[in-house]
Amino acid sequence: MRQNRQLAAVYGLLAVIALVLTWSQNLAYFGGGGGLSAFPAFLRDAAVNPASRSVTFDIALVLYAAAVWMVFEGRRRRIPFVWAYVIGGLLVAISVTLPLFMAARELKSGAAPEIEGRPGLLDGVGLGGLAILVVGLCAFVLKAPAG
Repeated sequence: MRQNRQLAAVYGLLAVIALVLTWSQNLAYFGGGGGLSAFPAFLRDAAVNPASRSVTFDIALVLYAAAVWMVFEGRRRRIPFVWAYVIGGLLVAISVTLPLFMAARELKSGAAPEIEGRPGLLDGVGLGGLAILVVGLCAFVLKAPAG
């Protein structure tokens, strides 16, 4: 159990580092006067060249894979508020919420997984909606004019 707590602490530290690194850049970008209205420009800037498109695709697809895993594993391990991690990944950064989920999972890993803890209909609807969002983002990035 001590090892689980230590690993959870490492995941927590990674989440804090990710929060500082990602949000220092987000605040610099959005704080330049545009606020949230600068979000369309942010998406266009995420598609200005092959390098930025590659990173955007990578993050979008990792976010989706992580979301599927978090929902299934969260239900199986009965981790509360599993969708908060997924939504936080969209609104804050997946590099923040994935380690937080992994820390919560580590703290729950002493208990045996529940065989019956399966995702429900709303989980499927949510993951389907997220898939549509990710595909839409990737399509937008592919069609955005090159900088």
